[in-house]
Amino acid sequence: MSRVHLHAAFCLATILPSCVMAQSAGTQNTSGTSSTPGTGSASDRTLSTFQAYSPDAKVTQIKVTAPQQGIPPVIWPSENSELPSERVDTPLNQIYFGNEWVPPLPQPEALLTNPFGWNTWLRDRGIALTMDTTNEFSGAITSPTPGYGLKQGSSNAGQYSLENDIDWEKLANVRGFSTHALVVGRYGIPGSRMFGDNLNPSSEIYGAGGNVVVHLVYAYAEETIAKGRVDLAAGRIPFLNDFSSNPLYCTFQNNAFCGNPKASSDNTTHSSYPDAGWAFRARTRPTVSTYIQTGVYFAQAGIYGNVQYRTGFKFNGGDIHGEAIPVEAGWEPLFGKDKLPGHYKVGYAIDNAPHKDNYYDMNGQPYVISGLPPRTVNYSWSAWVLADQMVLRHHVKGNADAGLILLGGMYANSPRTQLRGQQYFAGLIDTGFWASRPLDTIGINFSYVRVSKNATATERLQALYGVPLMAGSLTPQTFGEVLEATYRIHVMRGVTFAPDFQYYFRPGAQKALKDAAMLGFKSHIQFF
Repeated sequence: MSRVHLHAAFCLATILPSCVMAQSAGTQNTSGTSSTPGTGSASDRTLSTFQAYSPDAKVTQIKVTAPQQGIPPVIWPSENSELPSERVDTPLNQIYFGNEWVPPLPQPEALLTNPFGWNTWLRDRGIALTMDTTNEFSGAITSPTPGYGLKQGSSNAGQYSLENDIDWEKLANVRGFSTHALVVGRYGIPGSRMFGDNLNPSSEIYGAGGNVVVHLVYAYAEETIAKGRVDLAAGRIPFLNDFSSNPLYCTFQNNAFCGNPKASSDNTTHSSYPDAGWAFRARTRPTVSTYIQTGVYFAQAGIYGNVQYRTGFKFNGGDIHGEAIPVEAGWEPLFGKDKLPGHYKVGYAIDNAPHKDNYYDMNGQPYVISGLPPRTVNYSWSAWVLADQMVLRHHVKGNADAGLILLGGMYANSPRTQLRGQQYFAGLIDTGFWASRPLDTIGINFSYVRVSKNATATERLQALYGVPLMAGSLTPQTFGEVLEATYRIHVMRGVTFAPDFQYYFRPGAQKALKDAAMLGFKSHIQFF
């Protein structure tokens, strides 16, 4: 039995007892309370879940805690595609389910709140439609290193997306059942490539969209048991939607931070937004403030290519060549009289898909010297530790969740199979620090990436023998850093605009390239 299958058996043994206990708890709870779906009007349930807009209310994000609960409200992200994954790390006692087992549908602040009444009509029946667009511009303000064919320039990247979430418990009385689907259209490239960086793209909202009008990101079904004590999901799901993820990271524009630590997507078995593979994910909560989740994600060759995945709608699975199995545990405490929230995660993933060795050929010799192809390694691993903690709450009018948050973490990959061996990052996010602008946010983040020692050794041999270097680098890669500072302005309902500054130390982890600086912006519009 392989290490991957032993790991799967361990994860199953961990999850199943909690599933049984949670189902029992859910049955006991429903038998003693009036929690039959359909009790009360749909509009009553909506009002108890979503706070009406007012000048003093939080308007950029959705509050989902019941008003009668004496704890700070949980704020879920106000952009498409982030809500389903954020359910992973929200303590149970901070989610108001009402009479249902399905968590509340997303309802972000938007330009069009309820045109012609269709939004209310759909939500009363358990259907949510949301549409947004994100645009990111960046331009170098420093000249590139001469002699490598590089240039000083700028570029723009963007995306529009349409999301559909359906609460089938409300729509068809199917207990705890919901579905989620998202399609996008993408355009543009990151400007950082122009001065030689291939590790930390200056715009995260680029690539893998297939250059088509409509590209499917995910489509999956979810079953919630006992009001969130156990959650099961299956379908087309990106690995990194749920594992090593944090919506706070997309306060920033650089791909080193936004979505997941960039080292997480080195391994193609860890499918990354906007591409997904067939998967099953299970999550259980031993306590209201802790969770354990695992799953099986089927790895597909060429997942970021156009042959199978240009539109994202090709479901045959004919190129499945292995499985990735992650496990992640999380703790979300509330500290002090201000109930300061934190999120602490530790995770590990293994897979049995074929990978090219970074250094050796099939005979155990450097493949650059032997001239033979790299050997195939049918095993790889990754590990991560992530944390964020609010350390100061700003008691400002109009933003209940305003405060200073510190964040940091590390991500490690197998040096035999991945380019980025380690990534470390630290930063801060402060919202509502300016009382007259309670919805504005400032963020600063710093990332350090160490290229795996095996990849560095190969690139040095390639440079010595005068052959093109792996990963498209210009010189041997060792380590590099990127610093980003951003200020997100809440322009009006559903609209934000964020001027952005990025500074690259050793672009692309290449000592031969001089530091580079960029200016740009990130804008987001939520239409409905």
